[in-house]
Formats: sequence, structure tokens, C-alpha cells
Amino acid sequence: MVGGGQLARMMAPAATALGVHLRVLVENPSSSAAQVVVDAPVGSASDEAAITALVDGADALTFEHEHVPNLLLDRLESAGVAVHPDASALVHAQDKIVMRTRLTELGIPVPSWAVLPSAAELGTFLADHGGVAVVKTARGGYDGKGVRVVRSPEDVADWFTAAADGTGAPLLAEEKVPFTRELAVLVGRRPSGETRTWPVVESVQRDGVCAQVVAPAPDLDPATREQAVEVAVRIATGLGVTGVLAVELFEVADDAGGPPRVLVNELAMRPHNSGHWTIDGAVTSQFEQHLRAVLDLPLGETAARSRWTVMANVLGSSLPDPTDALADVARLDPAAKVHLYGKEVRAGRKLGHVNVSGDDLDDVRRRAIAAAALLQGEASA
Repeated sequence: MVGGGQLARMMAPAATALGVHLRVLVENPSSSAAQVVVDAPVGSASDEAAITALVDGADALTFEHEHVPNLLLDRLESAGVAVHPDASALVHAQDKIVMRTRLTELGIPVPSWAVLPSAAELGTFLADHGGVAVVKTARGGYDGKGVRVVRSPEDVADWFTAAADGTGAPLLAEEKVPFTRELAVLVGRRPSGETRTWPVVESVQRDGVCAQVVAPAPDLDPATREQAVEVAVRIATGLGVTGVLAVELFEVADDAGGPPRVLVNELAMRPHNSGHWTIDGAVTSQFEQHLRAVLDLPLGETAARSRWTVMANVLGSSLPDPTDALADVARLDPAAKVHLYGKEVRAGRKLGHVNVSGDDLDDVRRRAIAAAALLQGEASA
């Protein structure tokens, strides 16, 4: 696996349970994954020598992030390395223009969008979409980075300058979707084509970062649920994804008064924050499923273990170390499942998450938020 963050860290217990030897290329010896993975060489995701050494003797190569050069992956595939997802699929998670183009070709519902070669095209797009748009950098954005809501080309003048001189990524505009909430579907797919999906979830964002996930999405119309799952499977199949694919969606009211519909917002070809609830709340976690998929093993059952599971992210902390609050969390809620990532505390940084399951959604949500608050150094509700 390339990448030493929390996703690789959370892959380790699943690999241990399956008896799979996990080797992780980490950015530095103190990274989140390096603290728990025994076989963790240090190297860059763009270092061909480091990745060539990483895959020596391996059955498959996979990733915890999308920032691996496609040309390097092409060379590895040509040399016989089983790369999952492969370069031709991964590019759709690396480049938003490539992704929007291909999803449009596949007939997948997406927001209205346009490539922006210059400020003039943005001016036209704004005029056609009520004077407001969402502008994104085609590459490199995550957790709200590389995304701006704009009302004038001047709002992203610096991005146009960077794109023109080659120091920044190309830009695209999307309509500002009047969504009612955000949903997500996770799909596991193996090379043979077998797919499995988990229940559709609702994700709650704070300042562009996921704060909570509710599984399953409450009060979801059955027709909307069916559309969300069908769209996610079509994407996984149409792009040839192997592993776990996260499809982030907007739920939008239907103008004709029918069930809400969905539009695809973003894709991630790896385990994803919207699936962390599966560690404790599903029969098979997204991390075990990803390993099964990339090794072409039969996929695991994805049913929920409880009526409700709520995941609350730990976003920053006033404590020097969130583990200082573990005793308080255990006293407050012995059933809360804490997952900390071994990261240095920084404002707004994802330091971990808490999963709580049960039969009463209001109670489960309150408990998850309260436990995360303690880890953030805040008084419990």
C-alpha cells in the first residue's frame, strides 16, 4: 500500500485478521501507519525506486490516496504488477475534469459543469447559472481544499494565474447545487466483477470537512436509495474500479414532486471517511473488503450489525494528546468505540473518530458527538 496515513493504519487490523502481510510505503517514520505496521519502508509516492522495492514479491499494489503518478503505475502494470485500482481507473479520482467527462459519457447524473480555460468562460458560466458557481482545481483538492464558491472571476484570479503559468491545476466550474443533504455509497468490487454495497449513509459536513456520518441515511426514500446504489455500481463497473470506491452524492428535491434524486459530487478509489462506521457497524468493514477485493477474494457481507451507527470525527483538540481523554470517554459511554490515528494535534485536523451503535438514532448521535467532544478537549453534552 502506498501512503502512511490513517487509512493504511486502519487497514492493518484487517490484514492481521486475514493473515495478509501488509507492507506500507510511509512518508516518514512517525506517520500514522508507521506506528502500527511492522513493514513500513519510508519513501515518496512519486519515487519509482521506492515503489519498485515496495512491490517486490507482493501479490498486489494498492493505495490510501490518489497521488501516485499514472506513468509510474503504467510501468508497474507493464512489468506484471497487479495494480488495484489500475491507472486507467485511478485517473478518475485524480482529475476532476477527466472524472466529470467520463461520468457524463456514461450517463451518470452530475451537476452542470464546464472546463475553464480562462476567466471569460467562468463569466459565461456564472451568467448562465444565476451568478454563482463552485470552482474547483482539477487536481489536488480534498477536505474542502481546492474548492471555492464564486460570484466573479476575480474570486479565483490567483487560480487562473497559477493555471496559466503551470504552477496550478486546470480549473472547472460546477453549478451550486441546491441539495437537501449529502449522501455516500461505498462499493467493493473485485477483478472478477463481483460487487457489494453497504447501506447508503448521510454525511454531515463542517467547513468542508466531514464531521459525522449516519448509517443508514435516515428517512431516505426507497426510490432515492435505489438510484444511489445503482449509480454507484454503474460507476464502479464503468470505470473498472477494483477495491473500495466511495461515491459522494448530493440529494436534490425533484421539481416534479417525485422522490428526491441524486447527483454525483466526488469519487474516492480507496476506503473513505464515509465508511469508517463499517469497522464496528457492519459485518465486513471497508478495510477488510478492500483487501478482499484487491486480492480477488470473494467479497464479504455488508449488512449493518445494528439499526443505527453514527460516526463522529475528532477534528482537532485542545488537549496535547486526545488519549488523555480516553478514561473520560470510557466512563461516559463504555459502548463507544474510539479510533485514534496517532497524529500530532493541529487545529481542525482529523485525529480520529468515534463509532456508536444502537436502536435509537437520537441517542446514538448524541453519544457519538459527546464522546468525540471529550477527545477534542470539550465538555461533554
